[in-house]
Order: sequence, then C-alpha cells, then structure tokens
Amino acid sequence: MRQNLKIFYRLLFLSFLLVSFSSLSIAAEITGPEVTLNNNEIHVKTSLSLEENYLQELRNGIEKKFIFYIDLFKVWKMWPNEFVLGEALTRTLKSDPVKSEFIATSSDGNIIIKKRFKSFESMTNWVLSIDDLKLTNTRELEPGIYFVRITVESKIRKLPPLIGPFIIFLSENEFKISKDSPNFRIGSVQ
Repeated sequence: MRQNLKIFYRLLFLSFLLVSFSSLSIAAEITGPEVTLNNNEIHVKTSLSLEENYLQELRNGIEKKFIFYIDLFKVWKMWPNEFVLGEALTRTLKSDPVKSEFIATSSDGNIIIKKRFKSFESMTNWVLSIDDLKLTNTRELEPGIYFVRITVESKIRKLPPLIGPFIIFLSENEFKISKDSPNFRIGSVQ
C-alpha cells in the first residue's frame, strides 16, 4: 500500500513538472490586424513576430507549423459577439542548415502554395505575414459594427503514440495568441 502511494506521488510530481514546462510559452506577438474596406470588400493585413529563441530553432532545422485563424465578429450590445465567418491558413516552415535550403508551404484548405527561398529572413517574412487577405464582400453582411479577430497557434511536434493517451492534460500547442482589430461600421446602424 505504501509503495503504491509513493509511486502515485512520484507520478503526480512528474506530471506537474511536465505541465509546468509545457506551459512556458514562447513569446510571440501579433502586429495589427489592420482592416480596410475597399470596393465593398473587407481586406485584412497582419503579421506575427517571434522571439529569437524560437527563430533559432527554425534556423537549426526544426520544422514548425502555424495556423492563422482570421475571424469576423459582429458586435452586439446585450448579447455576446456573434461569429460571422472565418478563414484558416496553415503555414509550415522547413529549413535545412546544411544545404541552406528554406522551404515554406501555405494552405487555405483548397490551394497549397509551396515556395523555396534563398534566405531564412525572406522565408519567415512570407510565412509570418498576411499582406492583403480578402475576407468577404460587405454586401453579404447585415449593417452593424464588426471586428476581426486574429488567432495564431503553433503546434507541438507529435508525441510518441504510447505517451499521448497517458498525458491528456498536456497542451498540443507551443503557443496560442489572439488579437482583435478596432471596431468598424458596415452600412448604417440604427
């Protein structure tokens, strides 16, 4: 009985350590989002900046996957904000320091774009920024006040198959951050 209790406490302590170290987040920051209305279309511009330690991992050849969620919300006075529509972009970075190869892919679920770059900086600039994403046409929306929420998450490399089911409380994300744009008006609001 006592031996089982000792094993239980050791496992509990080990689990606590794993959760503590997994919750150490990588410093990342979203710039923007900037929302512009042109010709009845909503355009979004944003970028992600990463801490130097995280960039060094990329330079050393560790593959990273980022998922950008660009969501449009309608603001309500007495009710929670309403999700209207959204898009998700999945971007991966791969670098080979020996060959000096830099490869990135971008996918929106329908179209996959794969690019090779001559420098690490040009690859990260392309992957970590969204320059002019057409979100929707304003004619399809009801008049009201809206905002755009950008959420970016970076997935952890896959855990070995035998470990995953036992550590259910371990996060799948290295980090997950969100930022909202300023509110903007579509149509005439009563």
